[in-house]
Amino acid sequence: MLDSLGSLRSLTAGPWIYPVVATSILLDVFLPVLPSGFLVITAATAAASATAATPDVPSLLPLLLCAATASVLGDFLAYRLALRGGARLDRTIARSRRLSMAQERLGTALARGGGLLVVIARFAPAGRSVVSLGAGAAKRRVEEFLPWSALAGVTWASYSVGLGWLGGQWLGATWFSAGVSTLALFLAGGLAAYLIRRPAAAPAPAS
Repeated sequence: MLDSLGSLRSLTAGPWIYPVVATSILLDVFLPVLPSGFLVITAATAAASATAATPDVPSLLPLLLCAATASVLGDFLAYRLALRGGARLDRTIARSRRLSMAQERLGTALARGGGLLVVIARFAPAGRSVVSLGAGAAKRRVEEFLPWSALAGVTWASYSVGLGWLGGQWLGATWFSAGVSTLALFLAGGLAAYLIRRPAAAPAPAS
């Protein structure tokens, strides 16, 4: 356990962990295979072992702010690129059933003044990419998309950091703890994917 704790601390020690986490989160909207969630959880797990004698482990608040800011910025960059994508991106979306469905559902949700889909999709595998690109391709206004993207980023970052910290508190700052917390993040992603793919309820007939 002590060896595990030492290796966990050595991996996340130093201020470099924040730009690494931010870069991973920023880019995984374009490359969903990047392990950004695992990096956040690992850093938060190490933070759970912080004492006066270990000032080099990550701090929770900077880690949370770093993760949330990078998430929102990445979403906005994908949205802007899709907004300017033109006919080529439109053809790409038209060829993808998942992108087309997400674009349609997102447009309906935002038009009704509710963007809960944006928050849920942040947890689903590649859901962040689909929603951000879909919002831009559908030419949704930035004031319709960005507030929900910010809420999604803060929610995801808080959940991921919280998982890592709680796992470190309950199971110790070990790789096993980080793995259990990562599994909980994947389970949330599976639930989010199910909710997104579930057919929308048909509107009630007019009386």
